[in-house]
Amino acid sequence: MRRTAAESEWCHAIARHAAGTLPEAVAPVPAPDGATVVMVAGRPISCWPYVEGEWPDSDVPAQRAGGARLLARLHESLATFRPPPRPVAAFQESGLYGDPPQDAPELDDPALDRWLADFHARHPLRHPLHGDYYTGNTLARDGRLVAVLDWDETFVGAPEVELAAAALEWGDDELGPSREFVAAYHEAGGTAAELDEEALAQLIRHKLRREYAYFQKAVRAGVRHDEDDLQYHRDRVALFHKLRP
Repeated sequence: MRRTAAESEWCHAIARHAAGTLPEAVAPVPAPDGATVVMVAGRPISCWPYVEGEWPDSDVPAQRAGGARLLARLHESLATFRPPPRPVAAFQESGLYGDPPQDAPELDDPALDRWLADFHARHPLRHPLHGDYYTGNTLARDGRLVAVLDWDETFVGAPEVELAAAALEWGDDELGPSREFVAAYHEAGGTAAELDEEALAQLIRHKLRREYAYFQKAVRAGVRHDEDDLQYHRDRVALFHKLRP
C-alpha cells in the first residue's frame, strides 16, 4: 500500500523520537534539509541504517520476555510525545472506537463494537504506538533484541491495544504464552493498564478483524495466496470466533 510523503514523515517523526531514548529504535536517516522522505520518480524514498541481526524466536521464553520488556520501554519512551494528527488514519484504527468497520461485514459483531467503545471511555491514556510490533519487525543478536524496525503503521492510541496485539503475535496465537508476554511487559513498567481475560481477548479480536479486512483488501487488489496463506487466514478467523467472551 503506497503512502503519501506526509504520512511517512509523520511515522518517521515517531521513530526519531523513540530513537532519542531507546537505542533499539531504528529511525530513518535525514536528508540535509531534515526531511526523511525524498521523492524519486514520483515515489517516496527513505534511507534507513543497517542493523545486523536475525528475527527473534518467540517460542523461546527468554526472547518472548525480551520482546515484552522492549515493548514496555518503547511505550515509556513515547508516552510524553504529542505529535500532530496523523495525516491518514492507520488501517487498524478502523472500528477501534466502536464504529462498526465497513470493510469486514462478515465479522460483524455489535457486542465487540460496544465493548471497544466502553473500553476506550474507561481507558483515556493515548500516546504513539509502533502499530505492528511482532517478531518480524524486530531483530535479535546473540539472543538479545537489538532493533525495532518498520514504523509505517504507527498511530496514537491506547497502549493496551498494542499490548494485546503484540501478546497474540509473540505468544504464537496461544493464550498461555500471550499472558506471559503481558506479565513480562507489566513487570518492566509499560504504560498499559492491566488486562483481564476479557480485555485481552476482545482487543485481540479487534486485531484479528483488522487482519481479516486486510486480507480481503489484498484479494481485491489481485493478490493470489498460496494454501499456507489461506490456511493461516482460516485459522485466524476461527480464533476470532473462539475468543468471543
